[in-house]
Amino acid sequence: MKGRLIYLIRTFFVTVLVFVLAKIVFMLANKEGHSFMPADIWDVIRHGLSLDGSTALYFLSVPLLMVIATIWVKGAKARKVMKRIMSVYFIIVSLAFSLAFVADTSLYPFWGFKLDASCLQYLETPTEAMASVSVGYIILRFLLFLIIAFLIYKMFPDLPESDGKITQLARKLSETVLYVCFIPLMVIGIRGGVDESTTNVGQVYYSQNAFLNHSAVNPVFSFLSSFEKSANNIVNYDYYPEEECRKLIETLYPIPDSIQQNQVLNPQDSLLRNSRPNVVVILMESAGEIVAEAMPHLQQYKREGINFSKCYANSWRTDRGTVCTYSGYPSFPTSSVMKMPKKSRTLPSIASSLKKEGYSTHYLYGGDINFTNMRSYLISSGFETLTWKKDYTAEEQNTNKKWGVRDDITFQTLYDLVMEKSGKGTPFFLGYSTLSSHEPWVSTFHKFDDKILNSFYFLDDCLWRFIERVKKTPVWENLLIILLPDHSISYRGVEEDEAIRRNLMPMVWIGGAVKEPRDINVICNQTDLPATLLSQLGMDTGKFRWSRNVVSKDYRYPFAVHNYNNGFSVIDSTGFIVYDLDSDRLIASRSNGGKRLVKIGKTILQATTKDLSER
Repeated sequence: MKGRLIYLIRTFFVTVLVFVLAKIVFMLANKEGHSFMPADIWDVIRHGLSLDGSTALYFLSVPLLMVIATIWVKGAKARKVMKRIMSVYFIIVSLAFSLAFVADTSLYPFWGFKLDASCLQYLETPTEAMASVSVGYIILRFLLFLIIAFLIYKMFPDLPESDGKITQLARKLSETVLYVCFIPLMVIGIRGGVDESTTNVGQVYYSQNAFLNHSAVNPVFSFLSSFEKSANNIVNYDYYPEEECRKLIETLYPIPDSIQQNQVLNPQDSLLRNSRPNVVVILMESAGEIVAEAMPHLQQYKREGINFSKCYANSWRTDRGTVCTYSGYPSFPTSSVMKMPKKSRTLPSIASSLKKEGYSTHYLYGGDINFTNMRSYLISSGFETLTWKKDYTAEEQNTNKKWGVRDDITFQTLYDLVMEKSGKGTPFFLGYSTLSSHEPWVSTFHKFDDKILNSFYFLDDCLWRFIERVKKTPVWENLLIILLPDHSISYRGVEEDEAIRRNLMPMVWIGGAVKEPRDINVICNQTDLPATLLSQLGMDTGKFRWSRNVVSKDYRYPFAVHNYNNGFSVIDSTGFIVYDLDSDRLIASRSNGGKRLVKIGKTILQATTKDLSER
C-alpha cells in the first residue's frame, strides 16, 4: 500500500513541478518587452499553483485507476501489460505537455494571449499559419518539443509492482475502498471546490500587469478549457434582462425613425463631391497608429483628405477586422464570424450594397484567399471577382516569403485594375488587403534599426507610389480611396491594458471625389465605415444594425469598443476600461465612469451574440 500511495503522490508533484518549470521558461523566453523582477517569478508560481494543482489532478485519474487495478491483478504477465499501458499513457501525456509548452511560449509574442483552441482554426491552412516564421524557427521548435517531451517522460515514476503478499480479501477491499474514496476528493480538486464557481483561467489573475497574469495561467488547462467555447463557436453572454439590454442598445445604436433618415444629407455632413464615385478600400495589414512614425506619407494624406482621427479597431485579427470593415459587423472575444459561412453569408456588406446600385466589385489579396474562410466571406458579401496569390507567377508567389506576393507587386495590380475598370463606364468598388507588414516583416528598406518599422515604411512607400501615379490620371477626379488597417499590433510592449495606444487606427479618405480636407474628431470604430460611407452615397443603411453614420447629427454618443481574446475594452470621452472575461473583472480603468463603460461593453456583447445566434 505504501508504495502505491507514494507513486500517486510522486506523480502528482512531478506534474505540478513540470508546470512550474514551464512557467519559468515561458517568462524568460518572452521577457523582451515585458519588465518583471525575480520576485515576480515567485508570485506567478504561487498564484498559478491552484490551476496547476487542478490540472495535475485531472491527469492523475488514470494512474489512480491503474493503482486500484494493481491491488487485484495476478501474474507477472498481467503486471507487465499494466506497466506498458502506463508507459504509453505517460508518453502521450509528455508529448501533449511538451507541445502545449512549446506552442504557448512560441505563439505568445505573436498573439499576446495564452494557448487556446483558437489556434486549431489556423491549422486548416498550415502553410499560411506558418508563414510568419522561418524553416529554422520551426525545426528548432520541433527539436525542443522532442527533447522536452523526453525529459518530462523520464521524470514520471514507474508503476509499482503488485504486492504479492496481500492475499486476504479484506485487505484488498479495504485498500480499494481507500483509493476509491480519493476519487470524489480529486473531482472536487479538479473542479476547484464545491462553490458555484469552477476552476477557470481567471482564478490565477492577480496583477495589473497582463503579462504576469498570462504567465500564471497553465497552458494545458487554457487549451482544454477553451474547447467548449470554440466548439460551440458562439458564446452567449447573459448579463441583463432582455428588455433592459434592448433599451440600452437602442441608445448606443439608435434605429433611425425612417430608412430615409440616413439618406438625407445635411450640407455640413457631406464629405464628397458626388454620390457615385469609384471606391477603393485598402486594408493596410496591422498598420495601427502605434507605427505612425514609419508611415510619413500616410500622415501627409491625413492632411490632404478626410481624417477620422479617433477611430479604433474592433478586433485583433485579420479575419475579424475584415468582417468589421466591410460588413460593419462587430467582432467577438472567442468567435470568428468569417469562419462561420452559414452566419457570414447573412451579413450586409458594402460590396453587396454597391453592387445593387450598379457597381462592379473586385477583391485583391496577395495571399491565400482560402485562409480562415476568406473566399467564402468575400463571395457571399458581394465581391464578383477575386484576384489572389494563385493568379501570380510561381516566382511572385514567394516574394513575401510564405505569405505570398509582396505589396509592391500587388499595388501594381491594383493600379492596373483601377485603370482597366475606369474605362468601362460603370462605377466600380475594389477591396484590397496588403500583407507585407506582417511577421516575418519582409522589407527592402532599412531606414530604421527595426525590421517591424521597416515593413511599415515599405508599405507606406508602396501606398505613396500608387496614389501619386493615380493622381496624374483623369481617374483621380471621381475616385475615393479609403485607407485603414484591419487591426493594430502590440508593439514595444504595449498591452491590451493600454487600449487607447494599441487600438487607435488611422482611417483616411482621399481622392478627387473628396470635397475638401477635414478632420473628423469624434470617437468611432472601423465598423462605422459602411454606414458612414453609404450614407454619403445616399444609400440605405438600415441593414447595418451595428454600424453608425458618425458624421450625422444623430451620432450623439461617440464611443468605441474593441474585443480581444476573451476580453473587451470600451472607450468614450471620459477615458477607457479594459475588462477580462476569464477573471470577470476590470484589469484597467482610466475613466471616472468605469462601471458605466463595463455595463456598455457587457450589453453590447449580450446583444451582438444574440444577433449572431439568431442568424
